[in-house]
Amino acid sequence: MREAVERKDLQNLIKKLRSEGKTIVTTNGCFDILHVGHVRYLEETKKFGDVLIVALNSDKSVRALKGEGRPINNEKDRAEVLNGLKSVDYVVLFDEQSPADLLAEIKPDVHTKGADYNEDTLPEAKIIKENGGRLEFIQFVPGKSTTSTIEKINKSK
Repeated sequence: MREAVERKDLQNLIKKLRSEGKTIVTTNGCFDILHVGHVRYLEETKKFGDVLIVALNSDKSVRALKGEGRPINNEKDRAEVLNGLKSVDYVVLFDEQSPADLLAEIKPDVHTKGADYNEDTLPEAKIIKENGGRLEFIQFVPGKSTTSTIEKINKSK
């Protein structure tokens, strides 16, 4: 079982990857109830580089963004499930609502986000560009989301 990379160990990991000439790709999200949309999104993201680091919202961060009752799955479980995917190389947790500070530490070559964002609406876009990174926006799988899964479960009660 792989656990999330501790933030304190992140710089050593990044230094090692860079010394090996690896292209680092990042994305971020809550990834609360993993579904096919997440899997396809992460597979597409991985195509942009050698190493995929997922910046995962901590439980505290998810609650701040989504409200009480979320996340459904705790951060440790979400990190373990993500680490079980072949497309994901590393997971690192962050407590803030935006991953901008964490991305400033990583300085990815490429950062992806869902196509519901664009360069003007993505809070972390500025930090990615300032550090020489590129942004890529990935289309969602229609009808697949954690929110729609929760709604479906609630209707079945």
